[in-house]
Parts: sequence; C-alpha cells; structure tokens
Amino acid sequence: MNYTKEEAIEKIRSIDAEFVCLTFYDVYGKQKNITIMPEELERAFDSGISLDAALVDGYRMDAKIDLLVKPDPNTLCELPQSLADNAIGQVMRMNCNVFYPDGRPFENDPRYILKLAVEEAEKRGLQFNFGPAMEFYLFETRSENKFDNSIRQPYDNAGYMASAPEDRCEAVRREICLDLRKMGIRPECAYHEEGPGQNKIKFHFNTPMEAADAATAYKAVVRSVAARYGLEADFSPKPLERIAGNSMHVNMSVISKDGMDRTPDIIAGVLAKAQEITVFLNPTKKSYKRLGHDNAVKYVSWSDANRSTLIRIPAYGGYTRFELRSPDNGTNPYIAFALLIYAALYGIDEKPTLQKASEEDLFEADSKALSRLKPLPASLAEAQSKAKNSLFVREHLPMKVIDAYVKSDK
Repeated sequence: MNYTKEEAIEKIRSIDAEFVCLTFYDVYGKQKNITIMPEELERAFDSGISLDAALVDGYRMDAKIDLLVKPDPNTLCELPQSLADNAIGQVMRMNCNVFYPDGRPFENDPRYILKLAVEEAEKRGLQFNFGPAMEFYLFETRSENKFDNSIRQPYDNAGYMASAPEDRCEAVRREICLDLRKMGIRPECAYHEEGPGQNKIKFHFNTPMEAADAATAYKAVVRSVAARYGLEADFSPKPLERIAGNSMHVNMSVISKDGMDRTPDIIAGVLAKAQEITVFLNPTKKSYKRLGHDNAVKYVSWSDANRSTLIRIPAYGGYTRFELRSPDNGTNPYIAFALLIYAALYGIDEKPTLQKASEEDLFEADSKALSRLKPLPASLAEAQSKAKNSLFVREHLPMKVIDAYVKSDK
C-alpha cells in the first residue's frame, strides 16, 4: 500500500468514507479500536488520539500520563463488511503506533518492539520474512434450554483436506479469504484440517510488520465471518480433548545482503533460545494441553522435513526457509516475531553448535532417543520460570511486558 499521510487522507476523502477505525494492540496482541470521523485525521496524524493507558493490559503506568495513538498510513485499507458490522457508509482502517505526549515511542507497544528488532536486523544487512499458518475450529452454537447456556458442536465431522459435502466449512473459508484480500492481505491457501470443524489458512511471506498486522487482522475477520454464519470460531490451543489442537505455525526466512546462507546459524539460535521464549509463543495454561499431545511437538529439535520436530525445513522450500511448529494462536505475533529475529541474530553472532537433525518420528520414538533432546516447557509455570530467569529475554523486552507474561495465570 505504501501511502504517505497526505495520500491516506486524500484516499479517504476521495471515496467519501464516513468513519476511520484506528487499531492498536495490548501486550497480549488483543486488538483495540478507536473510531474517528474523517475530519479528525489531520489531528490524529499530527497530534494523536489519547487513550487511558491504565485500562490496557501491559500499558499500566502513572495514572497522570496519557498515551497517544497515531495512525500508520502504510496500513490504510477498506474495512470489509464482516468487520464494519453493517455500519452506514464506508469504513476505512489503519493500524496505529503508540506514543508518549512528548513524542517518544511507548516502549511497551508491541508494534514498536517489533520495529526495533527489524531495525537491528537491517543494521546487519538482514531482511527477515514471516508467513504464519493459523488454525481454528468452527462450532455450532445451540441452546439446550433456557437455563443451560449453550453446548458447542463442531460444524462438521470432516478430516484433513476433506472436500464437500463432508467439509461444510469451505464457504466460510472462502469468504474469509475474500475479506482478507479486501484488506490487502494475501492468503496463500486454505483447507480443512485434521479435527472436526477445524480449518487452516496460510499467508504469503511478508515483512515482519506486515505479517504480524495480517495475523492480528485475520483473527478478527475469521470471528466476524463465522458469526455471520451463526458459528463460533475458536482459536484456543485445545478446544477439544484428545483431538488435534490449534497451532500457529510460523514460516521464517532471511535474505542476507552478502548472499550468504544464514539458515543453519539461525536455526541453531532459535533452538538455543526456544525454552526461554516459549511462554511468549504459548502463553496460556491450555497451550500446554496441546504441546506434546495429539501430534503437537514436544522437543527442541529440527529436521529436513520431519513434522514431529520443533523446526523443520520443508522439502519444497530448499535450505532457505524453515517452519517453527510450537506456537499457538495465543501468541502476540509482534512480540513473537521480534524474539525470533533476536534469537536468529544470536545464532549468527554466537554460532552455537547446531545439534544433530532428528530423523526419527519423535511422536513414536523410544525413551533412549528422546533422552538426547531437551523438552519444551511442560507447563505454563515452567515456561514462565524459564523466561523470568532469561538474560536474553530481559535484554530484548521491556520489564512490564515480561511481567505481564510471567505473572499471568490465564
């Protein structure tokens, strides 16, 4: 999109938009919105729109200090009907950055955290790209009686890459993809996943900021389209017992200006820091009902194509990109991508030894084979402890952000 401030204002005026939705994110990646009229755009760009920081998770600070959100013109897009909620008139949307009244960036703003990581990589001549693949379940909601609220039933009983009529979710997925395209987001493919009523949509590789913006917008679009069909979209890590949970696999690649292949060092760096950053990739108690169960990874490991390892290099991608398979949708993608960039830079700088590739199926491997591998944290408390004691985490995240995760009881 790449609009300037002036171009964004002119675009909004030219299509006679009635409202502008300004979006920012709390420390957990939850979307927050402020709606302004188009005539307030100049003020929003120049001075910002104020918010009460004490009421935003991870933003709590001196009650006497306001914070300001300022729109990023590069993120200007039309708000599709699913999100506009039948609003009268055209609605446009922009993501925002958060500032102090004196113009300083607010250090706990997730977009600012990612911005700093990208700038650090660029200083080294490195350009990172991300492509998340996010799963969700669709449930019917039906009332049993006036006293018992509701019982959820998967929208279908189809399995992996099923087709109609077993797959009842295809129309929903297609509408989600169309709405995403209206917002300038490029889905790569969409299909039915392993669980009943479970779906996955993958995104094209993009810059870290654009990929994180897309991942957060995606959740809102999915929930809104599902509601239009009378369904509930569930992104939680383990919606159903003894059935595959929801992941957010993260595809990652790097381009180096010197032309060197940094992938082995990057993989070694991510593996070295995997235990310490797990709480940011898997931030809820339910996350640990998924990890290590029903074909979800459990061990710090890698391979060329083995889907039972934490990191795999897809056979169709060559040795230039890899897939991290532990994150779930509870992650804040801005913070997750920032930590992955810093872990990659650690690998490039410190060159930790890349452990031997795990060729065996770790879902079926015996105890002798598994004893050679470090496990991911088995509980939220263990993951919080790893992060709390990590010099690496403290070096790259503000303390208020760390505290929000290591003290959470979600």
